[in-house]
Amino acid sequence: MSEITINLPEEVFSARRLSPERFVRDLRLAAAIYWYQKGEISQEKAAQVAGLNRQEFLAALAREQVDTFVVDFDDLQRELNRG
Repeated sequence: MSEITINLPEEVFSARRLSPERFVRDLRLAAAIYWYQKGEISQEKAAQVAGLNRQEFLAALAREQVDTFVVDFDDLQRELNRG
């Protein structure tokens, strides 16, 4: 597993009233959700980024009121046009 170091001012943690460990978990989940919503990564990869299994990631999407399935409407229209 790769490790990344990010230097952040201490105020970041106090602003959200989170420990650095909890902040990192939230940051990983936020990145995973963002990239998943943009269609850049799959649910499985997003779960890995978040440090969760797929079921836990789907539960996190529900908690955050994020659509579970990302639909590209152009792709959908092409599929519908094919009949």
